[in-house]
Amino acid sequence: MRSVAEPTLQVTDLRTHFFTRAGLVRAVDGVSFTVGRGEIVGIVGESGSGKSVTGFSIMGLIDSPGRVVGGRIAFRGKDLVALAEEDMRKLRGNRISMIFQDANTALNPVIRVDTQLIEAVRAHRGVSVDEARGIAIEGLKLVGIPAPEKRMKSYPHEFSGGMRQRLAIALAFVNQPDLIIADEPTTALDVSIQAQILHETQKLCRERGTSLVWITHDLTVVAGLADHICVMYAGRLVESGPVDDILDNPQHPYTCGLIGSIPSVNSRKKRLFQIPGTAPPLLALKEDCAFRERCPRASKTCAKAPPESKLGPRRMVRCFHPGSDGDDRHPAPAGRRAGTLPQ
Repeated sequence: MRSVAEPTLQVTDLRTHFFTRAGLVRAVDGVSFTVGRGEIVGIVGESGSGKSVTGFSIMGLIDSPGRVVGGRIAFRGKDLVALAEEDMRKLRGNRISMIFQDANTALNPVIRVDTQLIEAVRAHRGVSVDEARGIAIEGLKLVGIPAPEKRMKSYPHEFSGGMRQRLAIALAFVNQPDLIIADEPTTALDVSIQAQILHETQKLCRERGTSLVWITHDLTVVAGLADHICVMYAGRLVESGPVDDILDNPQHPYTCGLIGSIPSVNSRKKRLFQIPGTAPPLLALKEDCAFRERCPRASKTCAKAPPESKLGPRRMVRCFHPGSDGDDRHPAPAGRRAGTLPQ
């Protein structure tokens, strides 16, 4: 595990709320985590858990009626929450980049690839067009696009889905940022292309010391990619820790359920576990544990919100009844060591 003595990103008690006509939505409610230099942190959870809103909050891309109402987002010691929009714009796409779930969100379909990449470079660097072109071509090489000089003259629609996602990753890496937020960028891709992109992204982070926050609903993806995992549920972190600790010794019943629902060589011919019920609407959250209605360990104690319990350095669980023993325990995938998860 890399040293986090000087973190690239430190999120502390982040709160992002949406003020709707129907009521207050606490999309992100007191989230804290740290990303060290060159470290990959995975944020995992069901749809609606607040993962993407956390990423957009870091990027300063929360639109009305939402806003960051509390907490601190420290990027290399600088608080992004207090930063003026003009200053944030200088960082965005330069020192901090984002890979969106849909590559078409990041790419203009009617502008050639070379124009888009060259503009992205020149917007933040004082280089000539020729120098920017060379940087862009190197970016395409890094993500494994063949014949990059030729493909620079293509339009995004002339690329396959996997190649477009590689373009989006190249666009994020082209200015050699210190931090990248990846919002489920491989969800729509087939497994083989997904594995290639995960491998190349991991390699780029290792070689360049770029920090990465990978947002996904798929625990198997971050199991083979991330150094550290944060599990979100109903706008809060319910558990976080080093990837091996989370997979080998999950403490929160929600994490146990997520792991138990993954196909594994350890559980052949057995019915996959399914977490009962659905996540509660964020408008209907009460002052109790949000997972209470779905939890096999729930008791009267869970009628109030559980506090955060420290289990060690960067190891946390938010539960009155932590532990991996009980009826809700399911064998963790052997993949990180045995090779059944993405490497």
